[in-house]
Amino acid sequence: MNVVNEKFQHRHAAHCESGVAASMLTHHGAAITEAMAFGLSSAMTFAYLPFIKFAGFPLIAYRMPPKAILKGIVKPFNMNFHFETFRDPEKGMRRLDELLVQGKVVGLQTSAFWLPYFPEDMRFHFNAHNLMVYGKEGDDYLISDPVAELPQRCPADALRRARFAKGLMAPKGLLYYPDSIGRTVVTEDAVRRAIKKTVRNMLGTVPIIGVRGIRMLASKVAKLNTADKLSLNYVGHIVRMQEEIGTGGAGFRFLYATFLQEAAALPGLAMLAEFAERLVVIGDGWREFALATVRMVKKRDELNPAKLADLLRALADQEEVFFRDLKKAVA
Repeated sequence: MNVVNEKFQHRHAAHCESGVAASMLTHHGAAITEAMAFGLSSAMTFAYLPFIKFAGFPLIAYRMPPKAILKGIVKPFNMNFHFETFRDPEKGMRRLDELLVQGKVVGLQTSAFWLPYFPEDMRFHFNAHNLMVYGKEGDDYLISDPVAELPQRCPADALRRARFAKGLMAPKGLLYYPDSIGRTVVTEDAVRRAIKKTVRNMLGTVPIIGVRGIRMLASKVAKLNTADKLSLNYVGHIVRMQEEIGTGGAGFRFLYATFLQEAAALPGLAMLAEFAERLVVIGDGWREFALATVRMVKKRDELNPAKLADLLRALADQEEVFFRDLKKAVA
């Protein structure tokens, strides 16, 4: 089988799902950046989820759950996404081939571990990695993976394993593509709605979400036992979720700041430029927390749970003020 969508252009991005969303919309005539896709979908948040384990530790998320970005861009662009999952891997692969023959660019949810173009030291069992397939040549699928600088090739067997991996957030062969897009420009109203939703998430009353979630994590960190070897792994896990899985820098704070900066160019939203600058400063604070943590993990400094907890509490205080001010600005 040989089929290639010659009109599709690969674009590099910081994060897989927001990168896929931006590339898909741009391919269909709604040219936007990754940051705009991330912001319009109200994807930035914070969540401390002790009842969900990731690599043996509580799940700490700096963004909304998988598929939230894809579903979040539906309303701003008056669009419809078609999603399909499969029990039978063979049916899932045949369906992908059918869509490619129809000329569609198809989004997939996969496991990063089974993608052979990932360097071995970067492979880990993460089942919510998104990419696009824009063609097939022989037994190789032509992949546009937003986190890769260039388009990639992936043998059919490897892609099948990646699409049907088991475990937490198992993709179940998920594929998706836009059925229709009714609006191709970003509106002031869409930006205001998206920001209000993010503000609600960050300032909400649920103790494990948003600013309150950061404070709860700080309390947990403060109680870590320095004599317990797992304590170092625990704080390392926080930063890994922030900087590796929370790609884009500082748990997506820099990416959201870019969204605010771009939105400030729209009529009636010039005040967002100031908020973009303020969030960059907060993002720098998250990076300082990461640096302090990494120095302890690498044993350049002694593990100091109280210091790390204080840094987290300071970040929570800054973000609470920031989002309260942002709420007033877009009211």
